Amino acid sequence: MDTTSTRDLMVDFAIKLKQSSLLWLEGFREACCLHRVVIYCLRSRELAIRTGQCFLLNGFIFLGSILVLRSLVIPTLQWVLPDGCPHMDSQETCPYRSIFRFYLFLRLGLIQLFYVFWFYPMYISSFILSTIWYNDIAKYGFFAIEKYGSKSSDQKDKNATDKAADIEGVMIGIAEQVYSVLLLSFFFLEVYVTGFIPYIGKAVNFLLLSWMYAYYCFEYKWNYSGLSLDKRLDFFESNWPFFAGFGSPCVLSAFFFSPLVSYGVMAILYPLFVLTATGSEADKVIASQRNKWKDTTEFGRIPIFVSANYVSMKLLSLFPIEPRQKVNDEKAL
Repeated sequence: MDTTSTRDLMVDFAIKLKQSSLLWLEGFREACCLHRVVIYCLRSRELAIRTGQCFLLNGFIFLGSILVLRSLVIPTLQWVLPDGCPHMDSQETCPYRSIFRFYLFLRLGLIQLFYVFWFYPMYISSFILSTIWYNDIAKYGFFAIEKYGSKSSDQKDKNATDKAADIEGVMIGIAEQVYSVLLLSFFFLEVYVTGFIPYIGKAVNFLLLSWMYAYYCFEYKWNYSGLSLDKRLDFFESNWPFFAGFGSPCVLSAFFFSPLVSYGVMAILYPLFVLTATGSEADKVIASQRNKWKDTTEFGRIPIFVSANYVSMKLLSLFPIEPRQKVNDEKAL
């Protein structure tokens, strides 16, 4: 009996693993449909301008500055301010050892000044501008899709029912935005901490980053579609393999670079994945994949945001919000 039970569990696990892998591949494929970006940019001049501005700022200026620093500025400083005597085997015999130490100190100081007065201000400016432009890119992309009828009338009617026209609906929308910012902020902190876990930290960090970027990419579309926060979280956590696959190309593109280079690469590619998410009909893709399976049992919802949700609700409970119980019930994962 035990052997049969174990065999059944192994078979069930193999089936779920195969289904999860196929759904992960579907998400990965959806993220790589970058041809949508070209189509949407041809439809909307504003979208093409905003996307070009992101490439110019983050690619040409930001990453170009890093390239100039590493290939031109630092080698020039090393030539002007060398480390040691050029024609001596050992620095111990160099009579100008103290001078070369000063050169080293001066060179490192000049490089740090370059970071302080150029890279860090540029990083802050790029982050602020890119955040504004990402929202514009998602908006123009969403409108370009609606304009050419890529969105079905059934979906429009469904989203219209989610939007409340009264004051209470507006307040709920604001509360959801505040809660969403807190939730994703604490989740980002959770992602950062997992990177320090020995042995498995990098793998867990990669998975959580994939989910985080996938949620970021789809959140723009969900905002403009009027999808409520509890439905977003339920759909996201119930189809975690798909979104893990969707976020993987975004993370892979910058996972192995230094922090500044990773930011530059991510800042270039992120709006492209936002547009692919905006044009993706994830619910239909997932349903189509599930319909191919003979075994249609669910492989379970993973509470991805449970820790971030707990901390967020604890923080919100410190404020004297009148309908707190209602908000708790609505946001409970």
